[in-house]
Amino acid sequence: MFSSFQNEIQFAARLLVGGAFVFAGLRNIQNAAFLTQLMAARGVPQARLMLWLGIVLQVVAGALVIAGVWTTLAAACLVLFLIVATPMFHNFWDHQGPERAARINGFVGNVALTGGFLALMVQPL
Repeated sequence: MFSSFQNEIQFAARLLVGGAFVFAGLRNIQNAAFLTQLMAARGVPQARLMLWLGIVLQVVAGALVIAGVWTTLAAACLVLFLIVATPMFHNFWDHQGPERAARINGFVGNVALTGGFLALMVQPL
């Protein structure tokens, strides 16, 4: 049933997961000062530089995923980004109450995004 819409469904998948990272990267620009302080407090060396490299990675790799250009490489880069960023920003084990619930939701969301990127990595384009 869905096979006749395979190209459209693949594009929608790329748009949704890639778009999430373009959006997140652009949103992180607005929060750069706060995120830099948070990363520095967590021991990230050269936190400001690392933040901006992360933002560029999010936006560029997300756009490549949307465009279907170098999708496997872009998705793999975003998987690696998630492996590093998820425990740094969604450390639910250090929190209680509503803050813990919010962090768990972010953590689970990033795990799901990782799964989506892994699926895209093996899809023929």
